[in-house]
Order: sequence, then C-alpha cells, then structure tokens
Amino acid sequence: MAKLLKNHRRYHFHSDLEKALNRVDFFRIFHMIALRFELDHFGILNLGNESEACTLSNKLMLHDLPSGLAEEYDKRHRFGDCDVFESMHRSNIPSVWTSDDPQLGDGRNLIEQLGFEIMICIPVSGLNGARYSVIFLGDGDDIERHAHFEICYDAICAFDYFYRLVLSNRTGMGLTPRETEILRWISHGKTASEIALIVSVSEHTVNSHTATILRKLDVVNRTQMVAKAIREQIIQ
Repeated sequence: MAKLLKNHRRYHFHSDLEKALNRVDFFRIFHMIALRFELDHFGILNLGNESEACTLSNKLMLHDLPSGLAEEYDKRHRFGDCDVFESMHRSNIPSVWTSDDPQLGDGRNLIEQLGFEIMICIPVSGLNGARYSVIFLGDGDDIERHAHFEICYDAICAFDYFYRLVLSNRTGMGLTPRETEILRWISHGKTASEIALIVSVSEHTVNSHTATILRKLDVVNRTQMVAKAIREQIIQ
C-alpha cells in the first residue's frame, strides 16, 4: 500500500521533502515554493479558535517575513479582526487576495497593512484535525488559475511532511498525563487548592507540577502557560 501511494504522488520538491528533517529544511522548501511562483514570502498559520484573542506573530508557526514585520503589525492591528482571518475560519476553499480588492473592509485589509499586493491562502490541517493555513505573499500580478492549482498542491504536500515530522512531534511538549490534566484545570481558572481536591493530591504536589509545566513550556506565569498550551494545541 505504501508503494502504491508513493507511486501516485505527483508534486515538486519530492526529493527535498523525503530528506527534510527539521524546521530549517522546511523553511527552505516553503521558500522555494514561493520563489517558484514569483512570490516573495510564505507563512504557516495555526488558526486555532476564531473566538480567541490572537496576534499575527503568535499564529505564525514558520515564516520568512521581513524581520519585525509581524510584531509591528500587531502594534497597530488585531489579526482576528481582518477579513482574511475571518475568511479562513469560514471556508476551506483556497483563496487569492489583492490589496486593491474593493470587497475588503476599511481598516481590515491585511495585505495592504502588511505592505504587499497579493496574498494566497491555502487551508490545510494536521492529522489530528487542527486547522492551519499556508500563506504566500508578494508584489506581483494576480496568479493564473493553473498556477494557483499547482501552488495549492505543492503547499498541501509540503505541509503534510512538515506536520508529521515537526509539528506533531511537539504535541504535548513533553508533559506527562498528570501535568496535562493539571494544566487543563488551570486553564479553567481553578486554583491550586481546588485542583488538589479534584485530582486527589496535595496542594504542594499541584504547585510542584505547575512549576514543572512552566519550565517545560518555557514560560514565566500561568497566563503565558495557558496561552502557549492552547496555541500549541496541548489543550483546547
């Protein structure tokens, strides 16, 4: 069956994907896809839940945008309010956006705010059902239909490898089942004493687990801990 599937796959960068091992390898592959279609940059967005507060810089899982661009955007705009973000949550159809699109609302034109002329959004998903989007940005003309089909297919194939070899390996961030359980209760606003009663351990044990979770997630407080756990899809 594996051989049959491999024989039926038809995409560019096949040898590169077969050799890819880490984020650096996939950075190069997605960048090559962008250049192949005369686009300047790429990004992989973790869509998460539409209702959660979000910033562009936090949603980007991998990208080659100019240094500081996402952070500067976040100082002036809320990514969750832009038309592109809403569209990605309402449809799984690949889309093409241009800076002069009259249908984009005032103050909600992400492409114009980022300083580009065209943006291609390609919905993708992980094997666990989590939703992502591969985006490409540039300053050229609108993309032809046949080229749009090709870049969508290449991006879907590259993301499949990226998810299986990189993103899925990060799931859980090394947390034990008990640590994940405590993290989930913390996300519901429970105190250490309340969690101790719920999971039948001492409050000291809960605090000890919490300190370990903070260290494993590389954050400094509970707010950052919960935000990162949701972003990394450790908890929902």
